[in-house]
Amino acid sequence: MMETNKTLVTEFILTGLTDRPGLQVPLFLLFSVIYLITMAGNLGLIALIWKDAHLHTPMYSLLGSLAFADACTSSSVTPKMLINFLSKNHLISLFECLVQFYFFGSSATTECFLLVMMAYDRYVAICNPLLYPVVMSNRLTTQLITVSYIMGFLHLTVHMCFSVRLTFCKSNVIHYFYCEILQLFKISCTDPTVNMLLIFVFSTFIQCFTFMGIIISYTFVLFAILKKKSEKGRRKAFSTCSGHLLSVSLFYGTIFFTFVFSASGQAADQDKMSSLFYTIIIPLLNPFIYSLRNKEVTNALRRLWKKKNVDK
Repeated sequence: MMETNKTLVTEFILTGLTDRPGLQVPLFLLFSVIYLITMAGNLGLIALIWKDAHLHTPMYSLLGSLAFADACTSSSVTPKMLINFLSKNHLISLFECLVQFYFFGSSATTECFLLVMMAYDRYVAICNPLLYPVVMSNRLTTQLITVSYIMGFLHLTVHMCFSVRLTFCKSNVIHYFYCEILQLFKISCTDPTVNMLLIFVFSTFIQCFTFMGIIISYTFVLFAILKKKSEKGRRKAFSTCSGHLLSVSLFYGTIFFTFVFSASGQAADQDKMSSLFYTIIIPLLNPFIYSLRNKEVTNALRRLWKKKNVDK
């Protein structure tokens, strides 16, 4: 009987961002617009990089891969959340729950590695500009992107292998807007200590490794910029790094605050807001961070616009 009870719960209820009925439709409209802009921004940036030959460089290949990871991150969470805003049935099966966790986690892990690869690209470009075409070859860039995605998928495959052993016989309510794995552990009948330890060890190692890689790269970049005699050269170097640094600050800053809230037992609403930021808001902001102050991207948009007008 005990074993039977353990296998009874195979569907869960996602409580969402709020249980207030009056806010469901406004939130649906707000996040629908955010999701459409996110997808248009990221997929549009990918299309622009692919279409414009001037952007066929290692830097923009990495940026296009980051945009794809952002689109995957947003798509793994937002569509289900939008459905739940308008539906009275907030059920999600265990299989759907694990699939959502897998794709969200793998794209987020991939983004960590892509950010450090982009930092390395800026290091080579600014510290060794003459060797840049040789060091950052198309082959190496492809390998760096491939490794980033493989690491993302491998990381989550490990967690998935250990997560399938979990059984659920307690509450089936997940007090979150998506299937967050730590929330799932809270309602597990199986002792999730091993799972939590693996997540802590792997996540801490990956985030510390990639963050330190970024810090080391930009330390060398900063010294190289300060050595430049030309004020124009300094401004140009800072300009090429500013978008990436802002993106890194938002990404790792949000992760840091999320861990602080979780470790200190802060209110669940604060935890939800920080999670909302890195699952939905950062993928929305990234394409604009990298595009608005980037002359090469804006010039590519102008060339594309002129070409369309000529074709007409």
